Amino acid sequence: MLQPLPSPNKFSIFPDMANDVLGNALIDYFHGKRSKKLLLHTSYTDSEEMPVDVFFRGPDDFPELEDIAMALCDGHVLDVGAGAGSHALHLQAQGATVTALEHSRLACTLMRERGVRDVIHDDFFRHQGHKYDTLLFMMNGIGIAGSIEGLKKLLRHSQSLLNKGGQLLFDSSDIAYLYADGTVDKPTGYYGEIRYQYGYKGIWGKPFNWLFIDQQTLIQLAHAEGWVVQILYEDETDQYLARMTPLST
Repeated sequence: MLQPLPSPNKFSIFPDMANDVLGNALIDYFHGKRSKKLLLHTSYTDSEEMPVDVFFRGPDDFPELEDIAMALCDGHVLDVGAGAGSHALHLQAQGATVTALEHSRLACTLMRERGVRDVIHDDFFRHQGHKYDTLLFMMNGIGIAGSIEGLKKLLRHSQSLLNKGGQLLFDSSDIAYLYADGTVDKPTGYYGEIRYQYGYKGIWGKPFNWLFIDQQTLIQLAHAEGWVVQILYEDETDQYLARMTPLST
């Protein structure tokens, strides 16, 4: 059965917490306040702990998929949904020109504290006025599309942000396995469209849509939108790394 998400908090002794649950958890973790758990509730299961340390991984802890993505970053890189800045810091240390884009204001503050030089607090879909050679979406960052229709919108907006010859690099997964045994009902739309909600210190943030897309659906959609897709890596858990370039460039 699909799981109902927790009700939004009407009142909170932490007035800004519900607006930036993840950012609060990241700031606390970085400053050694680690007694409280960051929870993640989804539309297909009950709440579970989201390990915060994954946002602070160093290059030695990057999985092979991310190592490949880092090596393929070229030119001016926009790290979309940069989180705590781990990928931006690594690219910066390698001499790359990288801009970290993040919707969480507190995460932006944290990245600056950690040494990320170029940080922009903005929503990807509103970001404009700059051109990049690589748009990087790690940790299934492409999920911000939220839906199949949202992915079309993301790809169209991405074209407006890319220089000639530019590329998208991102990872995603086929989550069909979640529904394989019949204990979890598939959503009425595309099965990779799910709902997430973060909870921290007893405060639940606003639910948001997130997208996981299988390779076949990605390729069909991308071709229809005028993109070339290369699957560069895939593992035994159906996670893969994709590189996409627009035909128009």
